[in-house]
Amino acid sequence: MRRWRGPFIALLILALALPVWAQEKPRSGGELVFVVPSEPPSYDAHQEETFGVIHPVAPHYSTLLRVDPLDKTGTKPVGDLAESWTVSKDGLVYTFKLHKGVKFHDGSEMTSKDVKASYDKILSPPAGVKSLRASAYAAVKEIEAPDAHTVRFTLKWPESSLLLNLASPWNWIYKADILAKDPQWYMKNVMGTGPFKFVEHVRGSHWVGKKNPDYWDKGKPYLDGYRAIFISNSAAQVAAVRGERAMIQFRSFSPPERDSLVQALGPKITVQESPWDCLNFVSMHHQKKPFDDKRVRRALSLALDRYEGSKALSRITLVKDVAGIIVPGTPYATPPQELEKLAGYGRDINANRAEAKRLLREAGVPEGFAFTFKNRGIPHPYEPLGIWLIDQWRQIGLNVKQEILEASAYHPMLMRGDFEVAMDFQCGFIVEPDLDLGRFLSISDANYGKHKDTVIDDLYVRQARATDMEERKRILRTLEKRLLDDEAHVVYTLQWHRIIPHNSRVKGWTITPSHYLNNQLDTVWLTE
Repeated sequence: MRRWRGPFIALLILALALPVWAQEKPRSGGELVFVVPSEPPSYDAHQEETFGVIHPVAPHYSTLLRVDPLDKTGTKPVGDLAESWTVSKDGLVYTFKLHKGVKFHDGSEMTSKDVKASYDKILSPPAGVKSLRASAYAAVKEIEAPDAHTVRFTLKWPESSLLLNLASPWNWIYKADILAKDPQWYMKNVMGTGPFKFVEHVRGSHWVGKKNPDYWDKGKPYLDGYRAIFISNSAAQVAAVRGERAMIQFRSFSPPERDSLVQALGPKITVQESPWDCLNFVSMHHQKKPFDDKRVRRALSLALDRYEGSKALSRITLVKDVAGIIVPGTPYATPPQELEKLAGYGRDINANRAEAKRLLREAGVPEGFAFTFKNRGIPHPYEPLGIWLIDQWRQIGLNVKQEILEASAYHPMLMRGDFEVAMDFQCGFIVEPDLDLGRFLSISDANYGKHKDTVIDDLYVRQARATDMEERKRILRTLEKRLLDDEAHVVYTLQWHRIIPHNSRVKGWTITPSHYLNNQLDTVWLTE
């Protein structure tokens, strides 16, 4: 890899500091052009789960709450359509006061009935309508709209994650009258209260939005409009930014792609980086021998030199931090000194691997035992991680063959349980334990390794209902130790690392650990 020279290092350090634009006065005007690597399957965020919907379409919509666009941890809920809110002493009633004078793009006024209708669709969708996030609101007993500018959520039990759940970037507020006539209307049509109005979508080419002059947050947006261009090939995406035909791509580039842009554009490029609420972990099928034995599963984790792996892999692909079950640098993250107590996280790799070999012998696994590791055919970071894992396991005497599957075959393979050991993944839209850990419950459809663990199920419920932050942290540490150490149900690799090199003219956008956040574009502006 080509080494950066002094000015480039200084540039990157400057870019990773607190955003300079925070002290600058935003300038109005201009069109933001950005790359989106995939297109929306439909336009209805309530029914979709790809950033290909969020990135081009989110600027047309508002949500009840949002994650603070200036918060780099992506964990601070603030009002969007909600002007203010109160919580009852028992933690069961949340009352939101809405901004007055908010208009849909058709000129009609937005009221509490629209918020209620949108959440009713998410929590209890009508027949034939999908809702991917209904289960996230199991605590909600009732939603009421007592007057035109008040919405009230009543819960069955206190839940510490409710505000962040209501700040979900997927929970766009739709018009109640439209939903009443056709709950599927928003799959093929766009009409919200957001900072930009819809102009056109040309499939395979672009998506265009223009400034909403009647946007409720006066003075915003700053941009005259935006144009999202759809480019699936990663080299072509980099070329578009390098050639200044596009200003930014909001998902991520790889370290070599970042380096090439910095080398080519110098001060014309700014780089923002963050730990990413995505990671790959290894799922082992608990109903297939010898992976039904926790000693074998634990050995696979003990074999990994995560610290040296981080140094090497962070130079070539989208991973970096050694982490536990919560994204580093966020409120519930495991302190490094605590993390090092878990199996496979101690820094003495020789001792770790000696223990791994002992466990394999004790479990009756012969030297040279062979199995197939099934991986997803995506260059970053699946393939480099797969190569690294196989090398690490070889060093404790295992003979592992890798089978690469295309995406169309990969997900069905996981769902069928057609594997002994496979690469799995977790990618969240907000860093919140309730959202990131639900897949490890015994009843979860995404628990592909098929472990049954009522202790983890109970710990998950307890942490979700813990309203004291320190108590919740203690429960999470217990859950983490059982998941990754005591039972080793899964083997975590390395935290993904998000890298956004963008044209230095782009101001007012802050990176977070989620590529689903900060896409309303109301705070973004361009220098001359």
